[in-house]
Amino acid sequence: MHIEIQGQLEKISYINEENGYTIAKMKVKGHRELITITGNLLSVTPGEILKLNGIWYNHPKYGEQIKVTAYESVIPATVKGIERYLGSGLIKGIGPIMAKRIVTKFGVETLDVIENSILRLKEADGIGDKRIEMIQKAWAEQKEIKEVMLFLQGHGVSSSYATKIFKQYGQKTIKIVKENPYQLATDIFGIGFITADKIAENLGIAKDSQIRAEAGVLYVLQQLSNEGHVYYPYELLVEECKKVLNLERDIIVRAFGKIALERKIVIEDINEEEIEKNNKAVYLTEFYVSEVGISDSLKKLLNTKKMLRLFDIEKALEWVQKELGIILAENQIKAVKESIRQKVMVITGGPGTGKTTIINSIIKIYKRLGQRVLLAAPTGRASKRMTEATGHEAKTIHRLLGFSPVEGRFKRNEQNPLEADLIVIDETSMVDTILMYHFLKAVPITATLILVGDADQLPSVGAGNVLKDIIESGVIHTVKLHEIFRQSGESLIITNAHKVNNGEMPILTHNKDRIQDFYFFQIEEPEKILERIISLCKEKIPEKFKFDPVKDIQVLTAMHKGIIGTSNLNIELQKALNPSTDELVRGSKVFKPGDKVMQIINNYDKDVYNGDIGVITRIDKEEQEITVDYDGKSVIYDYKDLDEIVLAYCISVHKSQGSEYLAVVMPVHTQHYMLLQRNLLYTGITRGKRLVVLIGTKKALAIAIRNNKPQKRYTYLKNRLMKP
Repeated sequence: MHIEIQGQLEKISYINEENGYTIAKMKVKGHRELITITGNLLSVTPGEILKLNGIWYNHPKYGEQIKVTAYESVIPATVKGIERYLGSGLIKGIGPIMAKRIVTKFGVETLDVIENSILRLKEADGIGDKRIEMIQKAWAEQKEIKEVMLFLQGHGVSSSYATKIFKQYGQKTIKIVKENPYQLATDIFGIGFITADKIAENLGIAKDSQIRAEAGVLYVLQQLSNEGHVYYPYELLVEECKKVLNLERDIIVRAFGKIALERKIVIEDINEEEIEKNNKAVYLTEFYVSEVGISDSLKKLLNTKKMLRLFDIEKALEWVQKELGIILAENQIKAVKESIRQKVMVITGGPGTGKTTIINSIIKIYKRLGQRVLLAAPTGRASKRMTEATGHEAKTIHRLLGFSPVEGRFKRNEQNPLEADLIVIDETSMVDTILMYHFLKAVPITATLILVGDADQLPSVGAGNVLKDIIESGVIHTVKLHEIFRQSGESLIITNAHKVNNGEMPILTHNKDRIQDFYFFQIEEPEKILERIISLCKEKIPEKFKFDPVKDIQVLTAMHKGIIGTSNLNIELQKALNPSTDELVRGSKVFKPGDKVMQIINNYDKDVYNGDIGVITRIDKEEQEITVDYDGKSVIYDYKDLDEIVLAYCISVHKSQGSEYLAVVMPVHTQHYMLLQRNLLYTGITRGKRLVVLIGTKKALAIAIRNNKPQKRYTYLKNRLMKP
């Protein structure tokens, strides 16, 4: 039955951020109970009066509801309604307490005062010029957003994205979206091609239009780069575009030509075994420039003479061993000697093979020679660990290069190189193509460069396989470390990591008489695995090892979906480990003070990067801000930027690279069949410093260990380095 009804929005129970689908409760005159309403209700706020058209229907589980077909916002008329409306987070600068003060002072005239005589707000307690300015700006923005919202609402854009679109384009929003909705996918984080495509369809843009084909090709290439590919073979890319975009070959090929002319992509003839037809590789321009740039920079470094005064290397080795109170093994001595001879070199090996001892020896010798030494690693945690291990300050690569938000680029580059004679990068397997390019541009041509890492770990989250390509090219001198040193050999974590890496089953037996650093629990059902993970994190590990459940224990998993995927594990671990009732609901996400969270994109302005983990210290509903502490550095997020962070009680193995945790808990189950790989299991185990607990089945372990064919990544760096 069709109805028209008016009432006050009391509570929003659920919002799907993707499509704006909302479930809410509404107070309607003449109805004792709150009425449930459902539909695409964009930019609505508790306290708002809504006039809506809809259909009554009976949900089999939740009872009577109204399916909303159309609605409009009506300014609330009662004092209570106005207070609720203002205090709901609608206006930045007015929270529940401030709303009460304002409404107590101005009553039903409140909204008129804000609209027409805003300076009168000073008459209310605690409101000064700064807050008035903030309220005025937010109120004007809210009015403008409402207009844009109405336009975007008709085209299936969620409220959180509508706010971002408005922030990016302001008054030009409607004009830009109408002319080229695909621009949204390029300009706004979180809006992908699929969302832009829906808007385009609603605006009547044809599926086979050139504008869609061009945007679509760039989207497909971007998706492939997210899977690790630096380029994609021409014919395979055509097939992928046909499948994803549902377009004919000639339209796609025409789009290739147009965006190549505009220099958005580069099509290059290459000789790769995988490319049978026409030998063409297609790159997004940024990746092409970066890959060629890495090759050129390394060759320049290799071809520049080493500037190091002559000295007795045997005496230096004797001195450094005495200084550090150690005896270097044969392979370690070889590595230190090569660091003196070589201009660029790689040191690779698994845990416990003495990489840190070598780095410390090299640093000592170079500093004794009066050389300027710089150390860096890809992540904050890896650089912190490097600092602790060497006693010499290490920075993240991003900080080393010094990003300038004003100019939108790194301050250190070929015009302004780093001031160093020796640069050592740790955890190099994590460094992707684009970051390596920017780093190498800043390496002075006279410097010695040492790349340290474990080539058997997972490749970088970003596109490329830089460390492996450099090693396999054979162009750069590489020292491979295999020997496990005695103390490390007593650790089951290290022993089992090497067993897995060598294709052997790890030692899974438990010695009940002593505490081990590696445990395996055979559990078949995913539901039971989930229960065990929660009990281990909440009670068992903290009791036995005295570890903090949030700070010291990290759950790692292979997949995002499923009962033991990151999404569900985060929800369940948050419930178990964070009892706080002060929560902020943003779509399907719930944040609370005390939550462990992770940054998921590089944000140079905030100086936080993809993979950084912190803890929420404050949620300010009045200022609409969340504060996150990243190892002593406070970062403030506006509500509209909260899609940059996710809960991190559980993270993917990929995202754990470069970090080390006191305890790692990891499900290994055939439910994750597609991603069970040797290098994934090996990487997960090597993240644990004092404890690793695997939960699952021996069958899943065996599958992972046997599967030593990492997913193919299309890169051409190895070949570029091998060319004269």
